[in-house]
Amino acid sequence: MSAIVQRRGAAPSEQPSTRAWLAVSSLALVAFVIVTTEFIPVGLLPNITESLHVSLGLGGLMVLVPALTAAMSAPLLYLGARSYNRRRLIAVLGGLVVVANVIPPFADNLTEILLARILLGIAIAGFWTVVPPLGPKLVGERLGTRAQSIVIAGVSAGTVVGLPAGQFLGNAVGWRVTFAVAAAVSAVVVIAQLVFLPDIHPEATTRARDLGRVFGSGTARIGLTVTVIAFVGQFAASTYLTPFLEDFAHLGSGSVSVVFLLYGVAGILGTLIGGPLVGRSLVFSLVGATGIIGVIVLAMPILHPAPAVVGVLIVGWGLVWGVIPLGAQVWLLHAVPDGQEAAASIAVATMQVSIAGGSALGGLLVDSTSLRTVFVTAGAVLVAAALIAATEGVRQNKNPVSTKGL
Repeated sequence: MSAIVQRRGAAPSEQPSTRAWLAVSSLALVAFVIVTTEFIPVGLLPNITESLHVSLGLGGLMVLVPALTAAMSAPLLYLGARSYNRRRLIAVLGGLVVVANVIPPFADNLTEILLARILLGIAIAGFWTVVPPLGPKLVGERLGTRAQSIVIAGVSAGTVVGLPAGQFLGNAVGWRVTFAVAAAVSAVVVIAQLVFLPDIHPEATTRARDLGRVFGSGTARIGLTVTVIAFVGQFAASTYLTPFLEDFAHLGSGSVSVVFLLYGVAGILGTLIGGPLVGRSLVFSLVGATGIIGVIVLAMPILHPAPAVVGVLIVGWGLVWGVIPLGAQVWLLHAVPDGQEAAASIAVATMQVSIAGGSALGGLLVDSTSLRTVFVTAGAVLVAAALIAATEGVRQNKNPVSTKGL
């Protein structure tokens, strides 16, 4: 597989400036904030549903709606972005995040919150489409993949920090104030991005056929399949992790907050160590990560009488999950090196459809059966993803994606 092609940015012989790395860091921070916002309601789910007098399954729409919106919006935003300055586009998307967080503190019902989550979904689609490929444009080809991994790490870290951040703040100050805090932080981050990020113009006009080229790659198709299954299993279970800990493991809100805090810290660490692991073997990193999480999720309904053990398992879950979003995105970006924005838009659509599907599956199961069934089903799905990835790894008997320089 070819290495990432870098046409603009610092020349390979040049050492990127401190400002260039600050720009890369600002992209990672913006991506981190927007994805954290996406998952804040997971930790607040019991609080919000009780306050608005709706069921847990219906409350799960707060995760499903932005994911589904992002999935539908990503290809459209890719085509609509065309020659727009990426710096200005990211600023507009950041503004949507601020608005999406301003509405919930004043919402009287779930419908109003879901309208805000639609705006968030549009912002998520735009960010995941245009942000991951920008790292190399800022620092040049030689360090481009490293910059790219930093940006993707911001996205990946957000998927594990949103849950503990929402749960911790929700218990401390209430769910409405939590969204207000998220709005303030989002505004500050957008301002920082405007300060450090230079004007970035796309290399070429976006074309619909570029999206089709992504599916024309066998490597990309396999990666997409594993990604879909893994994300469905992950978010079927994680959407309902708070009620599981409270109702099955009988942990108090304070203990749950500590568990989620450790989950988030472990997730960030997992994202950081995920780069070297993915660099050694992308396929088998995904096999190991999905398989371990599958076993953890399957074990939780059995081990719930031992809350300390469950807590340790969840911290391990966060550590290992950090590898999966990073690996999935790197896989697709390297599978189509000369069409990375197209690949990124397909990646966000795939991941968000899978998040929506996982949340919907969990919601249906929790309202029609039990939380136990949710976790057993989700664990089985994750193990299936690991088996598919392992089969592909054995077939190729080598890494399908080159990730040198990560």
